[in-house]
Amino acid sequence: METELKLGLSAADLPRLLAHPLLTQAGDTQRLLNTYFDTPDLALQQRRMAVRERLAGDQWLLTVKTAGQSQNGLSRRQEWEGPTTPGALQFDALVDDATLAQDLMTLRPDLRALFCTDFERQRWVITHDGARIEVALDQGRIHVPGTDLSEPLLELELELLSGPESTLMLLADVLRQTPQGPVTLAPSDASKAQRGMALWVQR
Repeated sequence: METELKLGLSAADLPRLLAHPLLTQAGDTQRLLNTYFDTPDLALQQRRMAVRERLAGDQWLLTVKTAGQSQNGLSRRQEWEGPTTPGALQFDALVDDATLAQDLMTLRPDLRALFCTDFERQRWVITHDGARIEVALDQGRIHVPGTDLSEPLLELELELLSGPESTLMLLADVLRQTPQGPVTLAPSDASKAQRGMALWVQR
């Protein structure tokens, strides 16, 4: 189960955010290339699911995310992720929910690559108020291959690793106040997959 708080921010606020005392030590930085899949009739979107292949460094990962719930930027959903071979989409080796795994394997012959995200992630792990939280700053773009459809991607994700869920909101409030002035971090319920799909339907 993944529990995270997604926050949008502006490029103008970025220098102030990166000067925040909690983020001054260098975080891990990694480029992530992601391709999202669905069937021609958008069977996964209808179930509010996402299937993604990710290249992280030199490792390929397959990810399945279920619908879950998202309110005021806070989402809770099931997620499975593991090593893969590009194009294999071997859901039965990844998903431990037998019914879901079989459904995905049935859909597999019809899955097509629809859109991509390409971004750099800076990552910090912070202990705050008895919780461990991964802070991830994503900067890049969402695009539909073979078209001119593209939009910038700039967002902050706070993922709960351990501890009380309420700490996510508390940490967001702390990050909004920096020595250089306040930063606008607006809760967002739109996932990268939802934003990519909104672009794809414009083609």
